[in-house]
Formats: sequence, structure tokens, C-alpha cells
Amino acid sequence: MCYSAQVWASYEKYVRLYGAHIDIRTFHDLYVRKRQGDKLKTPKAMDVAFDATDPATAPTAALVREIHAAEVATLEQELFKQRKRLADAERALQSKTTKKAQEDQRIAGTKVDQLKARLARLKQAEPAPADSRIYPGMYAPVMVWKDGQRVVRPMRYQCRPAGKPAFYDRKFPGTYNARRDNLEGFWAPLFGHTHAVMVADRFYENVETPAGNAVLEFAPRTGEPMLIACLWSRWGAGDDDLLSFAAITDDPEPEVAAAGHDRTIINLKPEHLDAWLRPTGDLQVLYAIFDDKQHPYYEHRKAA
Repeated sequence: MCYSAQVWASYEKYVRLYGAHIDIRTFHDLYVRKRQGDKLKTPKAMDVAFDATDPATAPTAALVREIHAAEVATLEQELFKQRKRLADAERALQSKTTKKAQEDQRIAGTKVDQLKARLARLKQAEPAPADSRIYPGMYAPVMVWKDGQRVVRPMRYQCRPAGKPAFYDRKFPGTYNARRDNLEGFWAPLFGHTHAVMVADRFYENVETPAGNAVLEFAPRTGEPMLIACLWSRWGAGDDDLLSFAAITDDPEPEVAAAGHDRTIINLKPEHLDAWLRPTGDLQVLYAIFDDKQHPYYEHRKAA
């Protein structure tokens, strides 16, 4: 179901390779809302991709720095609190072993390690590959067609179709995945109307193995980026409209099925990019694009 993907977050790549334009206003508005306290999840690689020396993107880069500084301060406060809890528990255990002290030691120790890791990632100057990874509920850059050109804008990776109530996010948590066999059902208002493409290097799936559940990382053997066909929607009627999208999946490629998963993303051929982004409403044309999708061999390994 493509529950996670390592996406392109470098806007310069979209401009250089696809001639896309960046919808900087929508990006900036997203970070304004985040700075004001909205619980919006964004990958670090997307956060730090704005050029602080470019007048067009400098205000957004400055906003991101404020957000990260506030996150660092909050994490450091929590780290101080958990270190104190750990020290108190260890002192208590020196005089008497109690269940409470043991639990405090275990929980605080785990939280200290987690907080230190989060702080290290946040403070790291250059983003790591994992900083480009998104999960359902997170925002990611996607390409759409707007005003006669390819445009990159941020959208949430879990689609809430226009007209549906907000509780659909909880009632249908799998709406980050649009199955090909349901495009003319649940997804009919979007299919043939509002299309997007997510560019990614890898996708991740949960699979059942003899040893239990495992997360597998799939990547094209060719190393080529994947042009993942998506649907998107605008929900709301104000400045805080929700832009959200879902990745379309099809029957699995043979090597994906052999690895234990029953779906694979639809990886578009570059020559079909504009035809997908500019649908005319002819569904047979769109299905033909799916049938002519790319079939790179998807190598897999257990995700770190």
C-alpha cells in the first residue's frame, strides 16, 4: 500500500529535471500555520530545502529556522525532565528496589535515548536520506498542473476528498492508498479530474514473514526515480484549506509479490507525465497510461 516513501524534497531537482515551478506561497502558508501551533508533520529534508539567499524563498527559510529552534528548545526541556526522572529512579534503586523506580528507570531511559536521537537529527546540518521519508499524515512535495505549467506544492499524504467530513481521516486511515480497482468507486470524484505525481526513490511496505511482521524497502534496480501516480483534493473553503493526496496502487509486480506484498505503486513513464497531470476525463486513456507503466525490477531489503 506504499505506507511510506523516500521522496524528492530538493525543489531544484523538480525545476532542473521537470521544468516545474515552485508554489512558494503555499509552502510558506503551510509553515506559517506550523509556526502558529498547527500540528503539521513535515519531513526535515523538505524543511531545509529553501534557499536562504534567494529573495523568493528566504522568508520561508527564516520561518523554518524559527520552527526548528522552537522544536529544539521543547525537546531539550523534555530531555532535562527525563534525565532528572532517570537520575531520581537510579538513586531510589540504590537504597530499595521498587516496581515504580524500575519502571521510571526503564521509561525515562528509553525516552532519553529517543530525545537525544531526535535532537541529533534536528541539529544535523545536512539532511540524511531518512529525512526525506514520509508516512501517512505527513506533508510532501507533489507535482500538479496549474495555470498551464507543472507546479510543485505541499500536500498531506492521506487524502480527504472534498465534501467528506473531517472524521474520514480516522474512519478510513488507509486513504493514502487509492486502489486501481476502486478508482471509479470511492475515488470517482478525483479520478480523471485532479491528478498529481509524487517523485520518490524508494517505497516501503509492511509484510508478514515467518518471523513476524517486517518492513521492506523497495527500490528500482536501475536507480531511476519513480513517478508515482496520485490523486489529490482540496478540502475546505478558506485560507487553511487542506490539500491532500493518495498514491495509486495496482496488482503487485512479480518480485514484490514474491517478497510478500500484494500491491505496487503505479510508476509512470516520463512521456506520460503531462497526459496524467492534465486529464481530459477520458478514463480509457488513463487506464492505457497505467498499462504502459514502468516495470523496473524492484529490489528489496529489510528496512533499517
